[in-house]
Amino acid sequence: MEVGRGADAILVLAGLAAVTLTSAVAAYRALAAGDVVSMAFVGISYSTLLLLFHSLGAYERLPRLMNRREVWALSLSTLLTVLLAWKVAAAMPSWPVAAAVWAMAVLITAGGFVAMFCRRHP
Repeated sequence: MEVGRGADAILVLAGLAAVTLTSAVAAYRALAAGDVVSMAFVGISYSTLLLLFHSLGAYERLPRLMNRREVWALSLSTLLTVLLAWKVAAAMPSWPVAAAVWAMAVLITAGGFVAMFCRRHP
């Protein structure tokens, strides 16, 4: 995540502050409830999101290293998709709905792979 100047920098920093604040509140609530799994989920999701933002910023700055940066960004995006699908599928009322959540996660990941690696480079 590249922080530039002006209004864009303010929006980037405000978004980062909002994500950090909500993650801190979620971690505090999980800690207060003694829920270690939710605490780990929040920590891993927040760390992965920060790494993804950093990776995308580096990708924008150094386009000549496209393949390595694309693999890194796709890997982090896939990890976030799996984490969120796991959490959402667990909250679904029946197994067919949970299976639909997992199917959407697989389709999103496959779409990202096709968009990054199977397209024609100019």
